[in-house]
Amino acid sequence: MSKTALILGPMRPPFLILAPACALAGIGVAFWRMDGQISWWFAALCILGAVAAHISVNAFNEYFDFKSGLDAKTQRTPFSGGSGTLPANPQAAGYALATGVIGLAIVAAIGIFFTIQRGWLILPLGLLGMLVIYVYTTWLLKSPLLSLVSPGLGFGTLVVMGTDFALTGSYSLTGFLISLVPFFLVNNLLLLNQFPDVDADKTIGRRNYPITVGRKASARIFVAFYALTYLTILVGVFFFHNPYFSLLGLLTLILAIPAGQRALRSADDLPNLMPALGQNVLVNILTPILVALGFFIGI
Repeated sequence: MSKTALILGPMRPPFLILAPACALAGIGVAFWRMDGQISWWFAALCILGAVAAHISVNAFNEYFDFKSGLDAKTQRTPFSGGSGTLPANPQAAGYALATGVIGLAIVAAIGIFFTIQRGWLILPLGLLGMLVIYVYTTWLLKSPLLSLVSPGLGFGTLVVMGTDFALTGSYSLTGFLISLVPFFLVNNLLLLNQFPDVDADKTIGRRNYPITVGRKASARIFVAFYALTYLTILVGVFFFHNPYFSLLGLLTLILAIPAGQRALRSADDLPNLMPALGQNVLVNILTPILVALGFFIGI
């Protein structure tokens, strides 16, 4: 492989669209709150920070999974098990670690910029986000609850609320409510992607819900999180006066319903479960984009 491919592999480029999709939800909230009067330069920085955070957590995950020996035990799928770059090219481990550190440094630099511009209230979110990025693989994945909620905390609560604050200078209930959409969805993304890796993950001491309570019980958590996602959108519109156009996010039910049904039916039948993993990825990307679109046109 070329040096460029060795560097790009641990970033997992095909999956990096998730970060700007989540940041777009925060931009949409800020756009709606400010009647369209936001800094698009600041918005671009928010997207850059989200993408850098995603690259960093991916690269650290690839590095630590390789060093722990997990990669040698994992059966990769198109949606789980890592990129396969480091097992095939062990000499690239240093590139992955450097990529994680550089991504984290970019996040820190952008966080410092917004702290100067908007005040210290954004600082706790930034510091918590950086901590989650670094300890996700080595520590958070050893706790069932933290393993479940930390992905959504990063991509949902921290990215959406942080973006809203960076563009408006204040937090909002609307920003919090909309952050729950990617919170539940991204938790679901990682939850379902853990199903194929149960046997391998056990060998290095991970303790997620598919391991501790089983895939079938975890499938019920998966469906419940889907329900909470769409309930959040409805509550925001009918109780907190979010724009009606944000109901566009409900359109992804056409993918979520069959994904949930398949997860319940085929939790222990991994070949038959694979289509649900693909549908789940699309739900994660499209839902925050559609909700953001609703805020953009809902002024």
